[in-house]
Formats: sequence, C-alpha cells, structure tokens
Amino acid sequence: MGFGGRDSGFGEQTPGVGGRGERVGNLPAVVAPHFDPPWWLRSRHAQTIGGKFLRRDPGISLRRERIETPDGDFIDLDFAAPTDPARPGSPAPGAGASDLDRAPTVLVLHGLEGSARRSYMLLTYWELLRRGLRPVGLNFRSCSGEPNRLPRFYHSGDTGDLRLALDYIAARSPGGIRGAIGFSLGGNVLLKFLGEEGDAARQCLDAAVAISVPFDLAVGADTLERGVMGRVYTEYFLRSLRAKIRAKLSIIPPGIDAAAALRARTLRAFDDAVTAPIHGFNDAAEYYHLSSSARYLESIRVPTLLIHAEDDPFLPSAAIPRQAIARNSNLIPAISRRGGHVGFIRGTPRTPAFHAESTAAQFLG
Repeated sequence: MGFGGRDSGFGEQTPGVGGRGERVGNLPAVVAPHFDPPWWLRSRHAQTIGGKFLRRDPGISLRRERIETPDGDFIDLDFAAPTDPARPGSPAPGAGASDLDRAPTVLVLHGLEGSARRSYMLLTYWELLRRGLRPVGLNFRSCSGEPNRLPRFYHSGDTGDLRLALDYIAARSPGGIRGAIGFSLGGNVLLKFLGEEGDAARQCLDAAVAISVPFDLAVGADTLERGVMGRVYTEYFLRSLRAKIRAKLSIIPPGIDAAAALRARTLRAFDDAVTAPIHGFNDAAEYYHLSSSARYLESIRVPTLLIHAEDDPFLPSAAIPRQAIARNSNLIPAISRRGGHVGFIRGTPRTPAFHAESTAAQFLG
C-alpha cells in the first residue's frame, strides 16, 4: 500500500514530540501531524467542546440498511453519498451510485453515545468521498435512533458486531471493504478487533485509522471523575445512558441493578451496575481490563494510523501506550501536543477546518 511506516514522511515533525529520525527518551521516532491549534481555540477543552459545536453537515445523503444479528437483535448501517446542493438528496455530479458501488469501502465507527450521523462522522464521509472511497457508518446497538430489541447495549470491547458488519459489506460490495476509521470508543473497538484478528485482519482491511482512543479504559474513567470539566463530560454521557436504561426497565434481567445505574454519577459506577454484568463481566474493573485496546496493540498486523493529542482530557498523556506502539511497525503514531478529544480544529471561527477527518481520509486514500 506504500504507507512506508515511521519514515514515510506522512505528517510533519512537531518539536519536542518527536518526528522523523528523532527519538523521545528510549522511544522510537513519533510521526506527529502538523497540527497547531488556532489562537481562538487553544485549550484542550476549547478544542473538545468546539469539535461538537463547530462541525456541520457538509451535505451528505445517507441510505440505511439493517443487519439482523444471530442473537435476534439488529445493527444499522448508513451508506453515504454526496449530494447536489441544488437538488437535496441527489448524488453530486461525478459521483453516481454505480461509481460508488464499485469503489473500495471504508467502515467508520462512532464514539460513546454517538451515532453514524454525528457531524464528525458526516465530515469523515465527505473527506472519503472526495478521495473516491465509499463510506459506511456503523451504528452500535441502541445508537441508530431506534432502541435495540435486547436488554444488552454495546461497549468499548464489543468486536462481534464489527465483525458482522465487515462480513456483510464484504459479501455485497464489488469494491471490497478495504479500510476502517474509529473515533474514541469506536477506535478502541477497532484496535481491539485488529489485535484479536492479527494476520487474518489483512483479508478484509488494507489500512485503518483510530482517533482519540481511550487506550486504557480504567485510567480514562478515573480521569473523568476528576475536576469540574471531567464531571461535565461525564454527565453529558450519563444523561443519554440513563435514558436508555429507563426505556428498557421492563426487560432488564434480574440481578442487574438498574436503580444504581440511574443514580450513577461516574462512568465507573454506571459500568459496575449495568455495562459489566449485562455483557458478562464480573465488574467494571474486569470489563476495563479485558476491553482496553492497549492490550492488543502489539498483535495488529494492518497499517494503522493513530491520531491522538497529548492534551486529550479523556486520557492523561502518561497513559498513551508509547512502548507498545513503538514495538509494532504497523502502528503509525500521529501524536500532537494539542487537539483535545476528537477536536483537531484549524482555520478561522467563520471557516473552521477539521484536521482529524482530512488526515484520516488522506491516509486511507
């Protein structure tokens, strides 16, 4: 594929972080993207929150297909195509349906309590379409706008539905499914899948990108328990998670403490009450340990770009698994000093640009 590993020249050197031919302590060179936040969005929280409010739908038409799962549930896929602003919902000139059907497919995975129709997903589709790739968004269970049928939900280490989606697309796509991009929780799921599959992952994927991954779930959960902003982020996620619990109170099995989940004020407390036991883990500690993607990095055999910021408020810089990344030449670290969590916003307040989406699409394209 010509990605070339750490000396490929992909991205530019960031002083003090590491670049081509440079070492950081005992670690090999780290290829850092040329990302410098603008003056009006410098802090990690400004980047993180700005990422939510500044991204807009670039004009994407989505077609949904449903996969019935072996356990009697379903997952929804959103197939993307560009639209002509003069005729909403129609393919843009030069991007006909037949061309897209023959193009290589890239599967995109959203983050915690997101969906395949969040703005960062739509912008990713747009960047992929510009490069002649066919984007498909995977909605994790309960995230497509319709509650899933079973008491279970999804979690950071659930790779079964990802495998199902890859098989489904590969069976019906003439161009094959050749790449994947995962954001945050979706990035953790993607990296865990690649590590579990090892060499076998090459049969369906040529390359992958993981953005703002919480490599160590326990450390990430602990980090979100500290400070005012940590509690703000936590409450944002818990508000959505509690609503899903309330919607399923009548089918939640005995032994699951739904009341404790509704009282939870931390992600660890919620995961202890529901996420862990409903998905077969003893507690949140076991769930975090077995699901953290850091454990699987050294087994990845597909070229994978890791876009991450050292100032990510969801994971301390010290928890970035640099040693494991350094030991695997298939991992291409693009670690910048700043960028927040799924932020990476450049440009001006009137015309912001989104570095992570364009960089991911450039790497795959």
